[in-house]
Amino acid sequence: MNATGQPLKLKTNYKVLGLLGAIGLILFMIIQVFPGTASDTLEQQSNEMISKEQAREVATQYAESQLHIHILSNPDTLVTYQSHSDIYGYLSKEKLMKKYNTTFEKKYPYDVYRVRLQESEHGPFLNIDVHMNTGDIVAFAQEKENNFSLTEPTNEVMSTTNKEKLAELWLTKLGYDPKKLTIVKNDKNTLTYSDDNATIGEAVLQLKFAFGSERIVSFQPSFTIPVEHTAYVEKEHTKAVWLTLLGYGLLTLALGVLAIVYSALTRRYTSFLRGIFLSSFYFIVSMIGTFNMLPALEAEGLSGTPLIIGMIFQGLLTLVMAALLYFSLIGGDGLWRKEAGLNPWPRGKESGYGSYVLHSMFVGYLWALILLGAQSIIYFILDLTLHSWSTTDASQSPINMIYPWMLPLLAWVAGISEEAVYRLFGIRMMQKLVKNTFLACLIPTIIWALGHTLYPIYPVISRPIELIIIGLLFSFIFLRYGFIAAMFSHVVFDSILMGFGLFVLNDPINITAGIVSMIMPFIVASLIYLFYARKKEKPYVTTPPEVLQ
Repeated sequence: MNATGQPLKLKTNYKVLGLLGAIGLILFMIIQVFPGTASDTLEQQSNEMISKEQAREVATQYAESQLHIHILSNPDTLVTYQSHSDIYGYLSKEKLMKKYNTTFEKKYPYDVYRVRLQESEHGPFLNIDVHMNTGDIVAFAQEKENNFSLTEPTNEVMSTTNKEKLAELWLTKLGYDPKKLTIVKNDKNTLTYSDDNATIGEAVLQLKFAFGSERIVSFQPSFTIPVEHTAYVEKEHTKAVWLTLLGYGLLTLALGVLAIVYSALTRRYTSFLRGIFLSSFYFIVSMIGTFNMLPALEAEGLSGTPLIIGMIFQGLLTLVMAALLYFSLIGGDGLWRKEAGLNPWPRGKESGYGSYVLHSMFVGYLWALILLGAQSIIYFILDLTLHSWSTTDASQSPINMIYPWMLPLLAWVAGISEEAVYRLFGIRMMQKLVKNTFLACLIPTIIWALGHTLYPIYPVISRPIELIIIGLLFSFIFLRYGFIAAMFSHVVFDSILMGFGLFVLNDPINITAGIVSMIMPFIVASLIYLFYARKKEKPYVTTPPEVLQ
């Protein structure tokens, strides 16, 4: 990091960083990308998927030909990605994924397209689950109007005899032998069969029916999950919620209040105009990301007034986070300049700014590759020691975005905001309190890491352990090279991961978007360099102004 008043120079050994970056890239490719060794995070949906339009067509045909339901023609029919995260998590934890994929996945997939069809303008919806690779229909369920409960679609009760006759006809049609199945549940409007010959680990296949007054309105095959596994996940999730609310939310709010205070106290050493662009960019892109997730919200039943209220609440929360970013930029910049005499975030008007940004970008790329390698090693060690495992989260999938190609924009949101709050401001603020640089880096890094505990990775401590190590490396980058280099390393790191997330969608637009997202930091830095290269740089004045006077 440069001292204030000194020429902007980024001293680094590109040979060493280049070698470490190459090693990091190799480790990342071997451990996280290559099919034989890929982690669950990048392995999901590795097979070629059918399009949403194809899923809509086969679901409509099935409804009319097999269920004898006439479907309204609607080009805006909601098609979303849904995942049985419970069975996926169980298989991942018990190392049964490959066995399941070989034996059961084609008939009982854990990932599906859910096509939401409508029978009439004001009538109930019909959800049909379509295999994402083969296009086969795997399940269907009729919703109650304005209600997502599937177990009681009507108040009229069908007799047990009629339920069994209808179910047996359907089972025979699907290739099952009803005599080899056992009825394990017979409620008011439901009937559940168990197939003891179809098991994986302790999970047993169950075939669940729901009935209306005259017909089957739901067929859902699924594997039961052991009670111990479900209880463990619920306990870990509760722990993650508290860690997020108290460890991340409350302490981040405290940092925000301190940022406001020190923005005022150090106003002579910084400018309140500096953070406007970045905080505005954060707010706009974050809200675009929220609107981009509308299909996932609609799939969860949000529409009309509840959806509008939710959007307003999210907008207010994002506005608060943008304000936190703004004051962290101002307060952090002022603190470093006033108390440490360092220049963590150079101004555009400073001599050599364009070249400084360009080199910060190169350093950011090399460190991002190093971080990817470090992350891969951490995953490998956590698997060996804590036996960590992950499951799916359809609510965060790019498949459920209106425009999946916009996903990598969030890499810029994370890189700018997190490096500003937890490195630019957080480290210097903690140095004032603990008088120890390592602890000053560790404390805000822990706060940042706890904000990621709601990711579906178990045990929940796995993610904080990983991110504490990654966060300390980000802290080193910041202290060594400054805020811009740390920001670029974070943006490139996330852009590469998100880019690979788009590659699995396997269509030209998203593959192109994934590639562009990875090179976008280079483009941005190059444009800044070219813009400032045009300006005539003023020489630095080394004589104090008071002496000149």
